[in-house]
Amino acid sequence: MSVPQRRVPAAQRGTRIRRRTTSGGVTAPGQARRLVAAGRPRHTSAALLGVHGPHPVELAGLLHEVTVRILTADTVAQALDRLAALAAGALPGTVRCTVALITEGGPVTVAAAGTAGETSDTLQYAEGNGPGLEAARTRTLITSADLGADDRWPELARAARADGIGAVVAVPLDVRRHAVGALSISLGRRGEAGPDLLLTAMAIAGQAEVLLGELHRREALTEGAAVDRAVGVIIAQRGCGVQEAYRILHDSAQRLGLDRMTVAERLVAAAARDRQTSS
Repeated sequence: MSVPQRRVPAAQRGTRIRRRTTSGGVTAPGQARRLVAAGRPRHTSAALLGVHGPHPVELAGLLHEVTVRILTADTVAQALDRLAALAAGALPGTVRCTVALITEGGPVTVAAAGTAGETSDTLQYAEGNGPGLEAARTRTLITSADLGADDRWPELARAARADGIGAVVAVPLDVRRHAVGALSISLGRRGEAGPDLLLTAMAIAGQAEVLLGELHRREALTEGAAVDRAVGVIIAQRGCGVQEAYRILHDSAQRLGLDRMTVAERLVAAAARDRQTSS
């Protein structure tokens, strides 16, 4: 015996359809704006960005590329170069992307890619004031719809106009226990950045924070091993204690103006050459 089919009124059918549509994978413009206002990064990929914001497939592909480029880098500096180049090519309207990291007690490390904005970048980081540094200091998203007329950074106005920089978006980077910084996107046109670009830039920055932290951890392990070997060489050569050997290595690095890992590697290499010569 067949089961009688229950007829659903047209009004209820429409309600069901609308519920399925709004719970799907497409982010409506209003939802995207609320995500930006709440500071929750949900970002997108390259020139295929649509008017409704990031598409999940495009976003997944972009973040995968960010992961591969950073984790296959040999150094943090190389990773920053790759990140800047990727973001500059992925975000529509971008004429320059700058990544800056500030470590405790160290200088600002800056990597950039793009066809314009070099003068503005140089001035900002030389003077220590601008949207990128403001984002790093305050840990907040900083935007300027017209950098050439923004009275927060009057010293950048002339350089921005000469460079062809219109709007700027600076997303903070917080690499835990290592550094703070910002991913700055310079656009060739004036005007407020749309939610799709904001969400994409924040997604790239969020992914980069985690990956740069892992890269820093790997470098620390490598540096620790090199330093330990160099300390062993110093102890063998001078007959001193462990603490004295560490102090000698530290003083040598300061005197030569090099980082401790470079000095350690050179010392170990020199000791190896001496052993080969004497054998």
